[in-house]
Amino acid sequence: MRDNGEFVTTVENPVPPQDLSGFVGHRFIYTYGNGWQYEMYVKNDHTIDYRIHTGHVGGRWVKDQQVDLVQIDDDCFKVSWTEPTGTSVCVNILPGKRRLHGVIFFPDWIRTHGERTVLFQNDHLDQMRAYRDQGPTYPIYVVPEFAEITFIENVGPDDESAIACAPSDLPPGWADRTN
Repeated sequence: MRDNGEFVTTVENPVPPQDLSGFVGHRFIYTYGNGWQYEMYVKNDHTIDYRIHTGHVGGRWVKDQQVDLVQIDDDCFKVSWTEPTGTSVCVNILPGKRRLHGVIFFPDWIRTHGERTVLFQNDHLDQMRAYRDQGPTYPIYVVPEFAEITFIENVGPDDESAIACAPSDLPPGWADRTN
């Protein structure tokens, strides 16, 4: 720790103090600069559920995605994961500023056949792994985008009803809510 109270990362002390209490249990709806709209529910400190409302794989939804979740600084969090599809994602979220930056690393097979993933992934894990293993993986389709968080709500941790259906099964306008 520095004299000003800032944490200094060292080999002996590699992780700064983590306070995820103001982040876990929140649902975020956000729209990237390219127009793709996503929804993420931070279920707990190691799991998210999400829906993709529009974009390259709009209609896809996933529950219980294992993630690495860290607090980078006050009001700055990073959520990172790799999916059974071979897609890797890293999202930096600043809830107070209602801003995030995400980088999606799509394998080539998703760039060319994204429609194969537009489903409830949990019911098709073996098929997603088979597509991943079949490839092709390269070249990786990298999508770095800033997004505006248009809706935030705290639904509490571990709420299985927070994301429980496909985007197409939601009431009209549901994802267009703002606050």
